[in-house]
Amino acid sequence: MTLKLWELAGLFLPLLVILFGQLIFVSVISFWPVFRIMGRDYDGAVISTGFLGFMMGTAANAMASMKSLVDRYGRSPRAFLVVPMVGAFFIDFTNALIITVFLNIFK
Repeated sequence: MTLKLWELAGLFLPLLVILFGQLIFVSVISFWPVFRIMGRDYDGAVISTGFLGFMMGTAANAMASMKSLVDRYGRSPRAFLVVPMVGAFFIDFTNALIITVFLNIFK
């Protein structure tokens, strides 16, 4: 069995639309509720950037996004403490919940 990439070419446009929609949705959520709840200051901006990175991929995206912002505008130790810990906490519990639900559904 081999992967025939040319058969996936028809999915390029739908995937691009979904990715763009996700980017818009997460950007709006990151700017309005997250930034405002986190205090409307520099730490809030870095935390909001980390949230955007998490929602667009993984913890590595969050850390890279925050690092690029911090490299340009200055340090934010609170954001680098809060985002990875809270993100890992939610990922662990959400993953455990999803696995448990699906195991119970497909018993």
